[in-house]
Amino acid sequence: MQPSDTIGAKHAGSGDTPVTSIVVIEDEADISRVMELNLSAEGHQVTCCADGLQGLELVRKQLPDLVLLDLMLPGLNGLDVCSRLKADDATKRIPVIMVTAKGEESDVVLGLGLGAEDYVTKPFRVSELLARIRAAFRRREEILAPREQPGVHRFGGLELSMAEHTLTVDGQAVPVTTTEFRLLATLLESSGRVYSRELLIDIAIGDDVYVNMRTIDSHISSLRRKLGPYRAWLKTVWGVGYRFDPQLSEGG
Repeated sequence: MQPSDTIGAKHAGSGDTPVTSIVVIEDEADISRVMELNLSAEGHQVTCCADGLQGLELVRKQLPDLVLLDLMLPGLNGLDVCSRLKADDATKRIPVIMVTAKGEESDVVLGLGLGAEDYVTKPFRVSELLARIRAAFRRREEILAPREQPGVHRFGGLELSMAEHTLTVDGQAVPVTTTEFRLLATLLESSGRVYSRELLIDIAIGDDVYVNMRTIDSHISSLRRKLGPYRAWLKTVWGVGYRFDPQLSEGG
């Protein structure tokens, strides 16, 4: 079989991705095979499954380093699989990247709220999938790495001091509210990760306080004004939520 480039042509190993175990839960045989070929070429140990319930049991048995999870699955849908994985102490820290079809934005929001790490939309390019996987592993390493004390997050001219609870933009102190600080700290600590509005509310405001989803939008708008020339790094992911990505150009 010759896989198409948009789904995933064979991609030579980049040499900067550690050998890891990945479980692919995908019921479309062509896509599953393409994932297996390309991930194996990168040096990953890959196991594939086409059924949600069987995939759940496979993850529980193997405890892989990462799960690629389709949402539309026989046996048990992807959202239920994700929910059960994140509710289990043995599997809740395993990064889950959802594989979605266009038009499933509401499911993406739910999945991110359940604790999924990220998502890719079909059709996708192999380079995009591999980049998402590498980013997930980097974030996992950062989370697991021991921290002696709260540090300082620096991106270009932005500096967020966790200890002093301050934001500096190009050397100038910028006042922020407690909620704005928590939002920005969350986004900077996992740069590149997409956060749903629901999850940001839980982190920055608390799940015991009812607020309208648009409250987060207002806080983000305020933060963008305060970030000045770096406002474009606080990116809207339409239909899902927000991510902080200094890799993006200020125009996009």
